[in-house]
Amino acid sequence: MQASTSQRWFLPIIGLLIGTAWTALLVWGHNPYGRYLAHGQWTELGLAASICSAIPAGNLLLPGLVYAGGWVLMSAAMMLPTSFPLFRLFDRLTSARPDRTVLISLLVTGYLLAWAGFGVAAHLLDAALHDAVVRSDWLLLNGWTVGAGALAIAGLFQFSQLKYHCLEKCRTPFSFIARHWHGTSPRSEAFRLGLDHGIFCVGCCWAIMLLMFVVGTGSVGWMLILGAVMALEKNVSWGRKLVEPLGVGLLVWSGVVVAEHVWT
Repeated sequence: MQASTSQRWFLPIIGLLIGTAWTALLVWGHNPYGRYLAHGQWTELGLAASICSAIPAGNLLLPGLVYAGGWVLMSAAMMLPTSFPLFRLFDRLTSARPDRTVLISLLVTGYLLAWAGFGVAAHLLDAALHDAVVRSDWLLLNGWTVGAGALAIAGLFQFSQLKYHCLEKCRTPFSFIARHWHGTSPRSEAFRLGLDHGIFCVGCCWAIMLLMFVVGTGSVGWMLILGAVMALEKNVSWGRKLVEPLGVGLLVWSGVVVAEHVWT
């Protein structure tokens, strides 16, 4: 009876977590602090600039922390639904344990930590690109090349062996449980399970997530679209068939951007 009751609560709790993340992003994106979701020079003005100047390496540390927090929110909103089969399977496996809630929390924490790490790396890459644009007159006048390049990279990645390898891993969540869950050190195993799955999820979806820099990191609409695409790729029976058409679409989109600026 206890296991059955806990399983009935699993979907509402996960749904509440995902819904809260989406709500936070929506509210954050529509208030004066929404610029903190975007990768502009917001640290040059206001309270953020004062904090950055007051702490050592503040102009790197504070933006990194803020953007990592933003990526954790985006990951919770966009990526938790894509990994729902793993969470559901783990919930069933641990439903009779008294520490089930703690274990699921550690699983989710490990998963989001992988995406937080990716968020920091993405922030550093974006900061380097902004610096390159400032230092290059050509890039300053042709900033569209960065977007076209990101689209092309995301499109080409859809045809790579790494994409298919990571996607197949993500489509078979039981393999992660079989590898990490033995019950001898349940808390560390749950955390490692989430972290390992998160790393493969990053390996599968990093290029699509980088498109947020093209369409706008604060765009909730694009988050919904890209999140739905990744969920279909990973969770539905025919999802693997979407990989190549999506790659072709992204390459065409990149070509259109290039043609639009070269021929005008």
